[in-house]
Amino acid sequence: MEKRNKIGLQKEDSRQVADRLNELLANYHLYYQNLRGFHWNIKGVHFFQLHNKFEALYNVALTKIDVIAERILTIGHQPLHTFSAYIQASKIKEETNLTDGRETVAATVAGLNTLLDLERDILRLAAESGAEGTVGLLSEDINENEKTRWMLHAFLS
Repeated sequence: MEKRNKIGLQKEDSRQVADRLNELLANYHLYYQNLRGFHWNIKGVHFFQLHNKFEALYNVALTKIDVIAERILTIGHQPLHTFSAYIQASKIKEETNLTDGRETVAATVAGLNTLLDLERDILRLAAESGAEGTVGLLSEDINENEKTRWMLHAFLS
């Protein structure tokens, strides 16, 4: 039995990376949906600023969702693709009825913290398994998420 997948990575290593990427995918879906809700429901003195920011953030998240799912396929596995699977696998929980600027930004920062923790863990696993494509994807995403977290944290300060 062949021990390497179609792109030359060890199958077992790829399975472990894919499992963790599916966890990241699930968390990104909840993060994305929370951002949509914040965009739709934000109120208060920062409405215009945050309405636009949440839209920009959910558009970025949607692109990342697609990239993560395609990476899972590239390494030979199936991405999660149902809401029930996302909810079950996600550490990020649904946020409901948040309309206040500080609360929505704080929830967004908390979501980013979860994503960053997962990404850093998966980055180490991918590096150990020689999955350079996954390493590159995660390195870029970590850099962007760290900057976004820093900016939102500045808003809260």
